[in-house]
Amino acid sequence: MENLSTWTKLRAKILKLSNFLQIPVYLTLFTKGSFMKSSNFSNPFSFLKGLLLLLIFSSSCISFGATTNEEKARKLHTFPEWFLDSPFLDLEEITSELSAEGKKGLMILFTTQGCSYCEQFIRESLGNPKIAAEVQERFASIGLEIFDDAEMVSPNGKTMAVKHFAKQEGVGFAPTLLFYDENGKRVLRQIGYQAPQRFTHLMDYVADKRYESQNLRDFINAKQAGQQGKSSYTSLKEDALFDTPPYALDRSHFDASEPLMVLFEKKGCNECEAFHRDVLTLKHVRETLGRFQVVRLDAEDDKTPVLLPDGKFTTPAKWYQKSTFSRLPALAFYNEKGKQSLKTDALVQDGRMMNSLNYMLEKAYLKDWTYQQFARSKALERNLKEKSTVNN
Repeated sequence: MENLSTWTKLRAKILKLSNFLQIPVYLTLFTKGSFMKSSNFSNPFSFLKGLLLLLIFSSSCISFGATTNEEKARKLHTFPEWFLDSPFLDLEEITSELSAEGKKGLMILFTTQGCSYCEQFIRESLGNPKIAAEVQERFASIGLEIFDDAEMVSPNGKTMAVKHFAKQEGVGFAPTLLFYDENGKRVLRQIGYQAPQRFTHLMDYVADKRYESQNLRDFINAKQAGQQGKSSYTSLKEDALFDTPPYALDRSHFDASEPLMVLFEKKGCNECEAFHRDVLTLKHVRETLGRFQVVRLDAEDDKTPVLLPDGKFTTPAKWYQKSTFSRLPALAFYNEKGKQSLKTDALVQDGRMMNSLNYMLEKAYLKDWTYQQFARSKALERNLKEKSTVNN
């Protein structure tokens, strides 16, 4: 029985390889060949003969430069050379070997074509030699493309397309980092660009299993206490775009006439100051925000009353604390009915800001689209328009 199991697993992996290479002769060979009969599973010579033929065909195919869409997708970003290169994408098997290899978990980096935030993270954080050595010591790491059609096995043993796994795991933005423990359980998901210091804190949080006793926001705040220098952002910047108190955001009884954007920030936050300077000053951003109700809240304000979109009362500080945000500035978007349709506390620059606003205005959430699906559709539209202009 053990031999049968071994050969069955080997056959399954070879079938995955044939699928990956997309060569019809493989499928014919493995479904019609006599060595595939159950009676021949115990005969390794018959099986190995078929395997030899497979390798001959695959090498000839590769030598002619055959490249599948899945291969192209996975090569859109240059992941570090020390990332795992797994053509079978069997994350269950990788996870099962973590303890034996002395690893603290599995790290998955999801990226997509044209993602500048992904390139920045790979270059600045993973490209840092000290950080790279730390990642390799603590984690098994693999890079995946959000929209890849290739088949994979998830850390908990389920077979599905990579793109379906991404959506299942809440990968709505690129880049997204997923961390799994040795049992295949996801213990952390973080979206967007991660600066070197913050990324190091994320690794500490997972490797030391701090998620079992402390939320990420409190953990990082404790790590950064006393480390941040003096900030020039000593008071929250006023803006004519922002609603003034009282903050009556209730949409539970009657639909609002426009979507809502809530901006959380605080004094002493250099990233908040940069968001005002680099994004909220842009003319096209301000014009588009004119179609929103915009509320700016102090994440440390525990006094000002706020009537939430669901009709309940709270304060800005309690609202922020109850969220899953772990950094500032943070953006939360609500539709006219008061349902949160998009949120992010990651770095947001011009392009991502406009895509987020248009995601809400065009009601892309009604299609069950993630932000990244919407952004991709817009990129395709621009490419088609540019090609049409060139051809004309």
